[in-house]
Amino acid sequence: MGDAPDPADGRLLDRLRSRLRETRLVAGLPGGWKLGTDPTYLAELIAYWADEYDWGAAEARLLALPWVRAANGVRAVYQRAEDPAAPTVVLLHGWPDSFLRYSRVLPLLTDVQVVVPCLPGYPYSDSAALSREAMAEPIAKMLADLGCERYVVSGGDIGSGVAEAIARAHPDRVGALHLTDVPLNHLAAMDPSRSAADEQAYVASVVKWRAAEGGYIAEQSTKPNTLAVALGDSPAGLAAWIVEKLRSWSDCGGDVETVFPRDDLLTWITLYWVTGAIGTSFGPYAHREPPKAGRVEAPTAVSVFPRDLLPPPRALAERIFDVRVWEEHAAGGHFAAWEQPEAFANDLRGAVALSTIR
Repeated sequence: MGDAPDPADGRLLDRLRSRLRETRLVAGLPGGWKLGTDPTYLAELIAYWADEYDWGAAEARLLALPWVRAANGVRAVYQRAEDPAAPTVVLLHGWPDSFLRYSRVLPLLTDVQVVVPCLPGYPYSDSAALSREAMAEPIAKMLADLGCERYVVSGGDIGSGVAEAIARAHPDRVGALHLTDVPLNHLAAMDPSRSAADEQAYVASVVKWRAAEGGYIAEQSTKPNTLAVALGDSPAGLAAWIVEKLRSWSDCGGDVETVFPRDDLLTWITLYWVTGAIGTSFGPYAHREPPKAGRVEAPTAVSVFPRDLLPPPRALAERIFDVRVWEEHAAGGHFAAWEQPEAFANDLRGAVALSTIR
């Protein structure tokens, strides 16, 4: 298999199916999706996962990707362009996803070198869980090992924080940034008395959102090991935890399978199960560092998708980044590269163009 991940053990998959068939679905509260994953939908999904979903076919497609693995344990998909002099773009994923976030844009980016690292602690990475900032150096080292001397870095969610950290640590290597959000840790450093009205409104929306939707952040950042036991031992629990986020964070109109067809949905979840990565994926939540002061030098393109968690105002982004391109889209959510691959790829090309004129 070379640098590709090892296939899942057949015994693990047999146990998974057995556990799914023996799932104990407990009584919940009436309210449907408003109170979390809908019990009726979850029961249907578990039954399909146990008896119809084909992980073997999905895994074969994943293992056939062009994998590389650095000595420090960082593994990545490395799709090379026909022209070895083509620009390099680095795509950094978030939570609760993986390199799969970018699988729909790979066919659209055949004219550039594309590196999609598995973030430390996430599925198919053999390296330890780290903070966003601490991930920057092992990823930069992996890129150097691949011979990538200059590149455009694109990130969303956890990935946007890692992208910022790489750009700060290696301004000579990062030709441009492409972001789908602004790292929220910068809000703590804002002075409300010196903030514009739209920035103050944004801060208020973040506070409101965290009160209504941020319970997962509190648990994953304060007691991650307690939560990891439940999610790592119960496939039904893992599915409920992840599906709720994929539904509420995507532009799916309430039907998650319009964005994540059922087999794709289960591939995202099963990847976490077979790698046992759910606990280590909490690393960036539990290990937090204060935001760095000063603006990032790299010219930046920002893509704003309306159904993302908290689309930022441009004024906030410009406090931190040298924003040269600002694209607001009519559709798409948190997983923009998966949901709107053409729009994402076009915006990424805008960042590549910025890197050539810097």
